[in-house]
Amino acid sequence: MSLYRDQAIVLRTQKLGEADRIITLFTREHGRIKAVAKGVRRTKSRFGARLEPASYVDLQLYTGRTFDTITQVVSIENYGDVLSSDYQSWTVASAILEAAERFTPAEHEPALQQFLLVSGSLKVLAEKKYDASLILDAYLLRSLAVAGYAPSLTVCSRCDAPGPHKFFSLQGGGLVCPSCKPSASAAPAQATLDLMANLLTGNWEQAIRSESKNRIEASGLIAAYLQWHLERGLRSLPLVERISRG
Repeated sequence: MSLYRDQAIVLRTQKLGEADRIITLFTREHGRIKAVAKGVRRTKSRFGARLEPASYVDLQLYTGRTFDTITQVVSIENYGDVLSSDYQSWTVASAILEAAERFTPAEHEPALQQFLLVSGSLKVLAEKKYDASLILDAYLLRSLAVAGYAPSLTVCSRCDAPGPHKFFSLQGGGLVCPSCKPSASAAPAQATLDLMANLLTGNWEQAIRSESKNRIEASGLIAAYLQWHLERGLRSLPLVERISRG
């Protein structure tokens, strides 16, 4: 039996048998893994409540053939308790957790930058430091960048001609000049492109000054760009958009 410890964010849970759960974890050192938590659905479980989605935990596991098994859990931050009290915050958190799983396609493959993005985004979201929709869009843009899909927001993504450019192409990789513009390009407002650049670089002082119409346009572009590169969208995103626009 091989024991190991790691910190992790709980991404989701699934029922297994009558009393167990399969826990999908995004760990700091071992990447995304699936582990069995035995007996956690019983009322007398020692650590069932610590293994809910959006919980940040320190745990001990032992390696198994199909799934690893969780033997100890210590709570670091239970973001889920805080976020679940606010519907918009919880749907944004759900979108972040879903995206984190999509951005880590291979299990047991360390992805420290992605892990830090997820844990940092949940922390800021729980603290209500910025608007929830801005936190989500910043997370998605930075995760795309870590995965190698950062949209170009300053120069033409095809010929490197310096901007500003007014056309944005999903398949082209971001901003494109008039000479490189594909037929299906969008023409977002410059303030929208500035907001996306501020979110990508972490310039929150400027991002929070953005207008609602530019936030909505940026969210639409980011969602479409994400869907193009991940080949399908996130189930949680449409609900997040309805809440933030309502």
